[in-house]
Amino acid sequence: MKETITIKTLAKELNISISTVSKALNDSYEISIETKQKVWDLAKMLKYNRNPSASNLRSHKTKTIAVIIPEIANNFFSQAINGIEEVARQRGYHVLIYQTHENTELETAFTESLLSGRVDGILISVSSDNNNHDHFATLVKEIPTVFFDRVYEDIDAAKITTDDYESAYNATSYLVECGCKKIAYLYALNNLNAGKQRMAGYRDALEANQLVYRDALTVNYDKDAELNYQNIKQLMLTEQPDAVISSIEDLALPCYYVCKELDINIPGDLKIISFSNLNTAPLLNPSLTTITQPALQMGKEAAAILFKILDKKHFEPNEWLTLKSTLIKRDSTSCP
Repeated sequence: MKETITIKTLAKELNISISTVSKALNDSYEISIETKQKVWDLAKMLKYNRNPSASNLRSHKTKTIAVIIPEIANNFFSQAINGIEEVARQRGYHVLIYQTHENTELETAFTESLLSGRVDGILISVSSDNNNHDHFATLVKEIPTVFFDRVYEDIDAAKITTDDYESAYNATSYLVECGCKKIAYLYALNNLNAGKQRMAGYRDALEANQLVYRDALTVNYDKDAELNYQNIKQLMLTEQPDAVISSIEDLALPCYYVCKELDINIPGDLKIISFSNLNTAPLLNPSLTTITQPALQMGKEAAAILFKILDKKHFEPNEWLTLKSTLIKRDSTSCP
């Protein structure tokens, strides 16, 4: 009969205490990297399988974290989840994913259900309705919570975002360098810090280049895709901009369809830039110039901060980490 490999077996083989082995397997900060590595290597070699139920009962931890996002289909969030899962897997944690569909009532229901002890911590990107400020101000006092991408800027909790202002500013300035003088803006997330920062970057770049901001050159996002299409089409017909910056990828693709319908040449008549992590951006015709966020890295960083909190290591309660996005120039903005 095959011997069952236990923590006691590992401790005996390495001539260390059972407590040390247990802490090493749980990646405790009390144990050195060298000792952890020896324990992990031996556990792998001997095919040691942890008993999660027993371990969790002793530690009073669920070894599970929750990720709450607006939508899974979005390329940014799917990449961020990959980053979160990679870090969680290394720590022996499970990940529960909840999708709010931009609905604050669902968002509230999810978080309240998680307070019953189902998870050890929460990673969240809030819905664009932005109606849950007071709820989250209370939530962060009851369970370790880290906000990423879409955040409440005045809540005392760890946050990770990208350089939304600088990204929009640089994209607008680039279009001006390409000779554009009538740059339209497709506005979304206007209730959130991310959306406000992107709009501010666009407006300040116009002013810095002696161009006047006009409401007529903006289109506000609507949950009705057909209405978005019609509003963009109306913008093209009435204002005839020579460039467009889209604050989300869901408004960039309708631009392509409108241009095809109206026989507008991209980039000859209209240059397009979008905030987007769309994998097919290089395959569009013409390929789409994007402001690409480091989604995978953001997921990893968010998870790392959450585990730092769970390990009770030192962290700043209102830590705000800002990651750099990248302007990837493609054919939709080709300069003469």
